[in-house]
Amino acid sequence: MPNEVASNPSTRRVFLGSMTGLTAASYSRVLGANDRVGVGFIGYGLIGKQHITNFKASFPDVDRVALCDVYKPRLDEGLAYMESPNAKGYSDFRKMYENKDIDGVLVATPDHWHALLTIMACAAGKDVYCEKPLTVFIDEGKWMLQARDKYKRVVAVGTQRNHNPAYPSSIKILQSGVLGKIETVKIPNEVRNIYPGFGKTPVTDPPPGFDYDQWLGPAPKRPYQAHRGLYHFRWFWDYSGGQLTNLGAHSVAAMLLVTGAKGPTKVVSYGGRIALEDDGETPDIQDCFYQFPGFHMTMGIREANAYRDSNAQGGGGAGTVIMGTKGNLIIGTGEVVPERHGDPVNSIPRFVGHPTGGPVYSSTPAVPWIDAQPGLGGRRGEGGGAGRGQGAAAGAGRGPGGAAGAGRGEGDVMVLNKRDWINCIKSRAKPFCDLELGHRTAIVCNLGNMSLRLGSRIIQWDPDKQVVIGDKQAAAMCTRQYRAPWDGVLRSLIKV
Repeated sequence: MPNEVASNPSTRRVFLGSMTGLTAASYSRVLGANDRVGVGFIGYGLIGKQHITNFKASFPDVDRVALCDVYKPRLDEGLAYMESPNAKGYSDFRKMYENKDIDGVLVATPDHWHALLTIMACAAGKDVYCEKPLTVFIDEGKWMLQARDKYKRVVAVGTQRNHNPAYPSSIKILQSGVLGKIETVKIPNEVRNIYPGFGKTPVTDPPPGFDYDQWLGPAPKRPYQAHRGLYHFRWFWDYSGGQLTNLGAHSVAAMLLVTGAKGPTKVVSYGGRIALEDDGETPDIQDCFYQFPGFHMTMGIREANAYRDSNAQGGGGAGTVIMGTKGNLIIGTGEVVPERHGDPVNSIPRFVGHPTGGPVYSSTPAVPWIDAQPGLGGRRGEGGGAGRGQGAAAGAGRGPGGAAGAGRGEGDVMVLNKRDWINCIKSRAKPFCDLELGHRTAIVCNLGNMSLRLGSRIIQWDPDKQVVIGDKQAAAMCTRQYRAPWDGVLRSLIKV
């Protein structure tokens, strides 16, 4: 039975005991014997297929051992696509976790499964590569960190654009103080015009071969609609935080990496499901404003209008900009654009001239505060991807995974991130796109959604203690009750 391990404590103990028999030291020795890593894939959707493609092309030291999907037609197609004759297919990931040939699992499922799949994989003795968005509510990230540390696993997050070689130089520029006093970070709106939306789908039976109950997993039980299943889950609160947590996570992760900020202290968000004519729930228009210690940040999404303003993707915009009193840093390329200074009086409007006693203009010319720096060239994006600058970097560098980094597009940084994860499985080092940064990234995005869903309420946040301040209703939104039996599984593995 699919739920036997979840519902039977004695069966669960046997399952976990069989999975955790190897210590970290003996595990490393086993890997070192043949220097190969066995990987199992959970989820054969858009990104899941891309991950398998990368492993087929670029990882001769990795065995593609298994694939799990709750939709049998996809499972069959994915097994054929893996081109790994001995790979095993599973409809229940718990059976896959019993496979001792698997050293690491790659989680590419709908977002509401990310945390529990990672926690259970850690308990089963597997290392994990988990796609972003990491969580759908804040406490899930805390639970994942607890499981990683308790079971001593290597967990990487799919924020691969942080491998952009411009980021190390951007960090150095920011830390040098050359920009002056930092006052604003502008993350461009994520824009994808899908107006009028994907329409509405009726309540029906799930398609043949689709285990909808297993797909729902810890999420609330809902009648099946096509949009509550394959791909379209992104637009429902039960399974996702919409595009703010999905697309926005890449830019937020980069901003946190470059600035070193722990998190915001105050958040407010405006917008909603305003324009699209479909059955989705998450915002199609959203603007978020964050106060961080020392600076404020803006970001947003647009799914019903893709106007290419100066900060929008696809129109030659700047990408994420850190704005100082003396200049601006475009973090995706490391380009520095200076501000100019002169006599402030000369900036006052003149019209036909000021009467007696008014400002007196001077002949002092405006000159740059600092020198311009060209950066690494190319488009000013955050590392490539659909609608974003397509691999801006033209300069050479050495990425965290040990590979030279020049001209990296989305496919390149995806390979770099997985290469780093495989290397860390062997060395037991912390991955570059580590779980802490993934968790803090998700907090920023989830706080924006929290404010919006509370009627654009200002949320005060303690980034050190990672708790909401002075708002019981908002604090309650940091957690959710998993659906049975998954709530019991969670409590059996970590402290909730």
